[in-house]
Amino acid sequence: MTTASAHLPWALAAEFAGADALLAAARAARAAGYRHAEAYAPFAVEGLPEALGLRSRGVAGACLIGAMLGALGGFFMQWYAVAVSYPIDIGGRPTFSWPMFVPVSFSLAVLCSAFAGVGMMLWRAGMPRLYHPIFNMPDFDLATRNRFFLALRSDDPAFDAQATRALLLRLAPMRICEVFP
Repeated sequence: MTTASAHLPWALAAEFAGADALLAAARAARAAGYRHAEAYAPFAVEGLPEALGLRSRGVAGACLIGAMLGALGGFFMQWYAVAVSYPIDIGGRPTFSWPMFVPVSFSLAVLCSAFAGVGMMLWRAGMPRLYHPIFNMPDFDLATRNRFFLALRSDDPAFDAQATRALLLRLAPMRICEVFP
């Protein structure tokens, strides 16, 4: 690490009192060209993901693939056990009677879909993450109660310490902090 980058903060973070102010700040940062902005709020703010330019992370697709694999796996597991591995003629019924396979196949589809969705969510979120530089910000614990934070990261191509601070000052936050890793 060079001495110039040793003094560069990880981000400039602004603290806002309300969700509307955070949403307006996120839209202004996106309009100013910032692509690596992060927002923290105590509850879901409608329109915030769009304002930050976030896109789908593939959880729905993972759930669909998990459900299909679970259903097919459950169906073929039962088919192999009943029709191939150990066929038994009971009362003249056919060995391959698919309606009896539906409940187990459905249950495995739901189970595998849930596991795939949770797994994809954790993987795409980079979890488990025990440390994040934003935790070094003073009073960041208020993000779980009543404050809203917008962090403009220094690895963003649009980041310039002076220009970023000026942009945040125009948004009238409660305060601005430099966040160091």
